[in-house]
Amino acid sequence: MMDYIRLDEWDLVLAGLLLFVNGALSLALRLDLERRLAIAAVRMVVQLLAVGFVLKALFESASPWLTGLAALAMILIAGREIVARQDRRLTGWWAYGLGVGCMALAAVVVTLFALTTQIQAEPWYDPRFALPILGMVLGNTMTGISLGLDTLTTGITRERSSIEAQLSLGATRLQALRPVSRLALRTALMPTINAMAAAGVVSLPGMMTGQILSGVDPLEATKYQILVMFLIAGGTALGAVLAVQGAVYRLSDPRHRLRTERLTG
Repeated sequence: MMDYIRLDEWDLVLAGLLLFVNGALSLALRLDLERRLAIAAVRMVVQLLAVGFVLKALFESASPWLTGLAALAMILIAGREIVARQDRRLTGWWAYGLGVGCMALAAVVVTLFALTTQIQAEPWYDPRFALPILGMVLGNTMTGISLGLDTLTTGITRERSSIEAQLSLGATRLQALRPVSRLALRTALMPTINAMAAAGVVSLPGMMTGQILSGVDPLEATKYQILVMFLIAGGTALGAVLAVQGAVYRLSDPRHRLRTERLTG
């Protein structure tokens, strides 16, 4: 098997020149995206370099406490992203707590399942395995939950009159909110379903591409990618269902009334 190709700083600078093309197109077409593009690029580089140094230190120490601390930081930051992506948010600590709690539960359960069964890392908390898997599951679960909650709260606001009419006619809160909750779950899961359907035919997923470029046998890379896609699908579905159902109960009460005052925006 061939050795992986090492990249130096000039290789990255050369690839980064493509961003100038994007910026020029934005200026020419008056898209007003050049500033956002520059900020996003700088932020990405700084974040990835920082993560690279942190992961290198974690891999060398292999400490369960440091691994847990890094996982906690990833979860908390992802929770903030969930809140930031919603136009209408739950009031109080629910805006942050619901998304973080559901996302953490789903991602941690799925990651532990993979580490103790399929991967069987020794020790199971080895950051070389635990953090990359958690990161992939966490990122996709975060996207699913944020899409689901945003669709749910927007749908409830839009369909408020219809929902309250059903409640006044004797429907339970679950029955009245079922159409918007079903749409929210479909929206949350659709990116994962599309990614699974297109994998290998339309595109090669990032993890598989990285392994192949680093010299891993293509069939072995394929097995790992299939495993990761299954883990992502499981984590996203679990997290989205918990978050959407939790929001449904929060935005109604045991007397089957709609409580839109618990939304901001």
